[in-house]
Amino acid sequence: MVVAAEARVRHSTETGPHPDEREGLLQRYGQLVATAACGGLLLAGLVGGALDVVGERLQVALYAGAYLAGGVRATRQAIGGLLRRTVDVDLLMVLAAAGAAVIGHWLEGGVLLFLFSLSNTLEHYAMDRTYNAIRALMDLRPDEALVERDGATVRVNVDDLLIGDVLVVLPGERIAADGEIIAGESGIDESTLTGEALPVSKGVGDQVFTGSINGRGALRVRVGRLASESTLAKIIEIVRQAQAEKSATQRFTDRFEGWYAGGVIAAAGLYGLLPALFLNRPFNESFYQSMILLVVASPCALVISTPASTLSALANAARHGVLFKGARHLEDLGVVSVVAFDKTGTLTAGKPKVTDCIPLPNGDHSSDQLLALTAAIERYSEHPLAQAVVNEALAGNLVIPEAENVVAHTGSGVAARVAEAHILVGSERMFAGRDWAGFDALQPIAARLRDDGKTIMYVGREDASGHQMLGVIAVADTLRPVAPKVLADLKRLGISRTVILTGDNERAARAIARRAGIDDVRSGLLPGQKLEEVHRLRAEFGGVVMVGDGVNDAPALAAATVGVAMGSAGADVALETADVVLMSDDLTRLPYAVSLSRATRRIIRQNLTFSLSVITVLVIGTLFGITTLSLGVVGHEGSTVVVVLNGLRLLDFRPPLSNC
Repeated sequence: MVVAAEARVRHSTETGPHPDEREGLLQRYGQLVATAACGGLLLAGLVGGALDVVGERLQVALYAGAYLAGGVRATRQAIGGLLRRTVDVDLLMVLAAAGAAVIGHWLEGGVLLFLFSLSNTLEHYAMDRTYNAIRALMDLRPDEALVERDGATVRVNVDDLLIGDVLVVLPGERIAADGEIIAGESGIDESTLTGEALPVSKGVGDQVFTGSINGRGALRVRVGRLASESTLAKIIEIVRQAQAEKSATQRFTDRFEGWYAGGVIAAAGLYGLLPALFLNRPFNESFYQSMILLVVASPCALVISTPASTLSALANAARHGVLFKGARHLEDLGVVSVVAFDKTGTLTAGKPKVTDCIPLPNGDHSSDQLLALTAAIERYSEHPLAQAVVNEALAGNLVIPEAENVVAHTGSGVAARVAEAHILVGSERMFAGRDWAGFDALQPIAARLRDDGKTIMYVGREDASGHQMLGVIAVADTLRPVAPKVLADLKRLGISRTVILTGDNERAARAIARRAGIDDVRSGLLPGQKLEEVHRLRAEFGGVVMVGDGVNDAPALAAATVGVAMGSAGADVALETADVVLMSDDLTRLPYAVSLSRATRRIIRQNLTFSLSVITVLVIGTLFGITTLSLGVVGHEGSTVVVVLNGLRLLDFRPPLSNC
């Protein structure tokens, strides 16, 4: 049964989302039909014999038919294993059923094959559910696209799209290729790619991705990637690889299975022969007991415990915008004790924003007037801090006056004439060496803002009356609103230490750490130095998660126990570098991922403990002559179904955390 499951996993990752998509109805439902036929023939033989309406030969013929229906697939798998020089549980089941028939226990052998076939059918259904993540992703890509070619709009196959083609995306349609909007604006639903519930407003110059849904506005999109290279295609490949990769626990149980199955066959053979040879037990009785041992000691439930859980967890994660690039990373994430964060773009939004606009106390300008006056000069600059001032003024619907004779002073600031006055905006250095009225009064305010990690812009005015300070504006990369809750949730999950690893200055880093609730700050780091810090953390604490943007954090991500990238859809470096990708740049997915990992490890332990306990109890019962073949069959196959269903609970996992 396990071999059949793993064969399906291998086939799915090599040829597509699932072999069923290429099978006919007979092949797709063949296992179910065979199971039903096996059960029907068994029931006919049992009832017919009990009512004495069929003869003994016909009854045996019905049971033989049940053997064929329920055992052909297992026999084929067992023979395939032997040809590969491996012993598996299919062989154990076939030998047990054949042995039961040899000593006249046709019914018990038939029940064994029926339940074995039924558990295969249920397992097939259960595992099929775990492939919905890939199926759903495959269904996101439209088969055709509306394209402008040779002055006309035509529909073409998506695989025939070329880089540079212009797509016409109508309201409500799925976008057929990654590209850039060249006309129109709309709300784009990217929830199936990123897990972000709300549509993202996009317009000319913004990137859109295959599989996302256009809102109410019509768009023209220039294709930037071929279908095979799209973000969606890369995500599908990552999920496929993750489902194919085995965790450390699964690799151990797989290695264990072959040796264990061979040992069970040898033990059953000796258990059938030795009592008959040396203890004068009737051979039929000894052989019957050996068949029971063959069944109850079979490790079906044990070996399926891990893949049933990990595949379900990977499917759940993909559905919520978290991509694990392998089952190993899924298990590892649950045992880390330290989480290290990059600052800019990870804990913060990554874009400077005006946080304070403070006019000179008792001065003649309001905060709005100060901001508008500063924006008049900064609108001519492309510096991120200047753009932050302009954006803040525009967001407040302020009237920005015209500026003339704009002059940049390298390293200190900028000056211009606004409304007959000479206005200067810049750092403290720009105002040094002159007697500026009000400068001393602004110093305590500026010092407080600097202590909060903010960048200060002084604003002053020169006119016939002298040099007068107007106020200060503070700009900072703002903390993500969810960051404090995320850090609190990580603490509740038992993360013992959180650290910032940043290239920014210590004052700014400590200000962010203080507001977010970070334990430790290591600032002023180059990418190579971040790598060294990750090594130090691993040496000191063991498992370390590094969370970054996947670009300048690549060395640290690679060195961590688990590298987690804040990778919004389309972030190629994040998809390629990290072990885990948070597709929506949503930090709340981090405690969710840790919770999912721990739940997966917990359910795997439950499954392994339960399956080993059932095997132990049934084997002991067999050795003491308590377990019958029928009871052994029900216990063995029942435990397999239980562990599969227990693993499937992870498909609907929801962490008990406030913001996940």
